[in-house]
Amino acid sequence: MPSTTAAPDGAPLPGRALFPEQLARTRRFSLGVPRHPSVSPDGARVLFVRTGGGDDPVGRLWLWEEGAARLLAAPYGAGGGTRPVPPEERARRERARERSTGVVAYAADRELRRAVYALGGALWAVDTGGGAPFPVPAAGPVVDPRPSPDGELVAYVTGGALHVTGFGGGFGGDRCLAAPEGPSVTYGLTDHVSAESMGRLRGHWWAPDGRALLAARVDTTAVRRRWVCDPARPDLPPRSMAYPAAGTPNADVSLHLLSLDGGRTEVVWDRAAFEYVVAADWDAHGPLVTVQNRDQRVLRVLAVDPVTGATRVLHEQRDRHWVELVPGAPCRTASGLLVRAEESAGTRRLRVGDTLTPEGLQVTGVLGTDGDEVLFTGCEDPLEEHVWATAPGTGCRRVSDGPGVHSAAAAGGTVVLDSLTPGGHTVAVLRGGAAVGRIASLAEESVVTPRPVFPVHGTRRLRSALFLPSGYDPDAPDARSLPVLLSPYAGPGMRLVVRARTWWACVAQWFAEQGFAVLVTDGRGTPGRGPEWEKEIRGDQLTPVLEDQIDALRAAVAERPYLDAGRVAIRGWSFGGTLAAAAVLRHPEVFHAAVAGAAPTDQRMYDTHWKERYLGHPEREPENYERSSLLRDAPRLRRPLLLVHGTSDDNVAFAHTLRLSAALLAAGREHTVLPLSGAGHTGGDRTAGRLLGFELGFLRDALGLGLGSGSG
Repeated sequence: MPSTTAAPDGAPLPGRALFPEQLARTRRFSLGVPRHPSVSPDGARVLFVRTGGGDDPVGRLWLWEEGAARLLAAPYGAGGGTRPVPPEERARRERARERSTGVVAYAADRELRRAVYALGGALWAVDTGGGAPFPVPAAGPVVDPRPSPDGELVAYVTGGALHVTGFGGGFGGDRCLAAPEGPSVTYGLTDHVSAESMGRLRGHWWAPDGRALLAARVDTTAVRRRWVCDPARPDLPPRSMAYPAAGTPNADVSLHLLSLDGGRTEVVWDRAAFEYVVAADWDAHGPLVTVQNRDQRVLRVLAVDPVTGATRVLHEQRDRHWVELVPGAPCRTASGLLVRAEESAGTRRLRVGDTLTPEGLQVTGVLGTDGDEVLFTGCEDPLEEHVWATAPGTGCRRVSDGPGVHSAAAAGGTVVLDSLTPGGHTVAVLRGGAAVGRIASLAEESVVTPRPVFPVHGTRRLRSALFLPSGYDPDAPDARSLPVLLSPYAGPGMRLVVRARTWWACVAQWFAEQGFAVLVTDGRGTPGRGPEWEKEIRGDQLTPVLEDQIDALRAAVAERPYLDAGRVAIRGWSFGGTLAAAAVLRHPEVFHAAVAGAAPTDQRMYDTHWKERYLGHPEREPENYERSSLLRDAPRLRRPLLLVHGTSDDNVAFAHTLRLSAALLAAGREHTVLPLSGAGHTGGDRTAGRLLGFELGFLRDALGLGLGSGSG
């Protein structure tokens, strides 16, 4: 492996030039990582998906049992690639940010004895006890297949219709339980807003006895259409998608109880007042549905009568800003206790019956239940996220240990602990709190090793990570001052400043090795520090966030005189891209250059649930959208600005960058636009490596650092 040790003068060495290519080839080090673990009820078996190596993009299905992993299913030789992947499946993978091919998702029966998956639009199954994968006849290209709890049947969606079929010719053939009434209707699938902004990726759920399903009906007739295309391929037709922008109609989502004998009952609630279906499930106590109103200030948990479809309110939560959705909640324990989030004492807490998690432990998600014990993630320190367990009468205990970002799956007393630590990625299998095995991660080791320090800045105690060139000694007689590069996200739902070897920390260190001091700060609006911290951005998503970035920068410069406040740049993607562009537009006295990737520039163009959560309805609170958008700031540009955007982005439309560029041009402001042909929101794997080198060259030129376009 080429050396990554810095030269005494901080110049980049050959090993570092390998990193951008490695980042692209490994798809940001996501290949080879075990994903989507499921544990059998007896705790003896674990299903998971993993590609064949750190640069192999082909996913496979594996079974861990008795200390060893066994391959269950791989796409080669399966014969399942003859059909085109349905558009709904492509959309599901994009929403899940799926970065591999082959077997990328699966579903299993209650005992984990049989698993099903879609491959090239075909339906496949495999018995975990042994035997080769086998095809299952289906009525058309398959999306989201899910077996019944006993493993005898499988439900799937094709052409927007929900079907059920048996294995080996059982069940009397394939049955269509619900067919779309028009071209804008689907059964059994999620919708754009539910998937992108609420995290609900599913659209059908089996009854525990396998005799019925709860299914979502989605009607996008009223939703405005967008046309997504690749301008570099004018021979290809554009793709239509239903995209509800802020202030416009949402999809009409209803829920239906579908019995296998053809019966159908609609679930009844006030859908006019509560149009968002946040979550749904069907456990041993019946169907459970969570709904939210349009302004997101009221959340209701509903118990559903499985015979009549009538609902009753189990709990209602209100907030003057918005009710934050906690992944995995609400749910119920084996005895029927409701597991829900609540906010008190400055803490987002978890209530299980009458048991409440401690003050100061910020709950970030519910991972599942094992009997009456609830597994969840939470932060005492925003730099770390740990796995915890709580149950009535036993209190709250921490399952994970050591710095990092931890997650887990559990059943039958077995916990599969997934940990991203400063040393890398590990997956341990625990029983009784002791490790009984590991599931190997095949991900490549980065040729760049992050070496951050974690200063705390200012009266708001802003958490930052600072990356310096390897071997840089500010006290050396010939030490040069370092230009500063801010590389934040700083938006809702994501923290970058964590004690873990993340891909973005590797990128920050790579820029540091090119001669920058890289500063990453999580300010107001980011998770892990409590509801009040998150909700300070209500009505203005830019002003407080920019204040925090500037305060952290000034504090860092004051503490470290070798940081050059006269040469400061900022780069970011998505919300971070908006922040980067806003920085040079609004504070050119602080920021001297910016790279803004896939940046939402006109906030009215982003989707309803996500944007109205923070800015309200644009017809009722238009001033919030004005102060949080960039178009009106275009005449203020007087610093170098690079705008980067994928032309096929269906999350933040390419039009965002085009509109800002047009406004800049109309104001006579020079800028640079780099379109990524055919790339989606994450920028595309093929361009990732070259893009880093392009950014580096732009920043060097903009700050007067020389070296042309740089290495990389």
